[in-house]
Amino acid sequence: MGSKAIYVRTLKKVDFSVFAVDNGQKSYFDPVVNRSVPFSSGQQVKRSIIDAMSSHLGAMPAPTTFVFDVSKKGEIGEGEVFASCDPSYPDQLIGGWMKAGKGGKERTLKRRSPLSISAMRALHPQLATVNKENITFDRSDRPNSKVIVRNPQGTPLSEEEIVALLEGKDRSLFRKWIPGQTRATGLFLQDVAIDLERLFCVSLNRYEPEITEETEAKLREEGWEEVENRYYGRCLQAPASMREKIADALARAITDWRITSNQSRTFDVMTTLAIAISDNAQLIGNAIRAKLVEDSDGKVIPVIDEGLAGVAFFVTPAAGAYAHVVNESANAIKEAANYLKNQLSNA
Repeated sequence: MGSKAIYVRTLKKVDFSVFAVDNGQKSYFDPVVNRSVPFSSGQQVKRSIIDAMSSHLGAMPAPTTFVFDVSKKGEIGEGEVFASCDPSYPDQLIGGWMKAGKGGKERTLKRRSPLSISAMRALHPQLATVNKENITFDRSDRPNSKVIVRNPQGTPLSEEEIVALLEGKDRSLFRKWIPGQTRATGLFLQDVAIDLERLFCVSLNRYEPEITEETEAKLREEGWEEVENRYYGRCLQAPASMREKIADALARAITDWRITSNQSRTFDVMTTLAIAISDNAQLIGNAIRAKLVEDSDGKVIPVIDEGLAGVAFFVTPAAGAYAHVVNESANAIKEAANYLKNQLSNA
């Protein structure tokens, strides 16, 4: 990022979680260690963070408009999906938007999010894995469950016909066997870069518009003030009261989130082990890392470099089970949120 930015690196412990439902757990093949490694996409992490921020604010997310086109044959086809493109909604201000009208007859509205969010990936390919399992959907303990068996013509069989069909077969009709399920476990990293110049400002550039003239007028009435941004030119800045509330909620969301989107089908606390915050991306890259152990046939251990200058560390007691740390604190997450809030409030 060319403008002033804050970088946050988070180390989490994931226990038998599922990051997606389509084809099971998301994973990629690492050619160095020759194995599949689980991950969660940056888009999924971003949604989880924005959802957490909205929850802390007690704010309803902005509405979304779904457009459908009816063909001459009367068939309903998929059309555009529009965001509200209104930064008075905190999730829009922080999450950004894109609105491109059909046929190019309207100006495209686009706001790049002030958050750049990485995928949640393994601290090291050897420190995370995908576990496979077979599961069942079992209702054999409920005698009031119903069974319908249809013949090749689609006609339901009678109870006597079903019993006759099961003769000589070891088959339950109250259980469904679901093979080949996968879950992720291990130590995972995730990075967030926060553009402080863009965080609470909306550009007034008419050549690459972020908002309509109608939205601009509404924002001015709501107390948004025009400022000259050193990187983005003329902008509207959110009112101080709105900035303060969002800074608090966003800081809490970034420092304490887990995957909550409807793609994740199991609950996992996703314990945070450590958080590193800095204005230097290179330092963040070295703050929490993995290291090969000498003379150990390729063994890898996590490293939380608490002595690294220029980085603020916040380490939870749970980190002591996986890395050598000395400054654990039961209040680490709260302290990280307060520290980050102060950084965002000074944007």
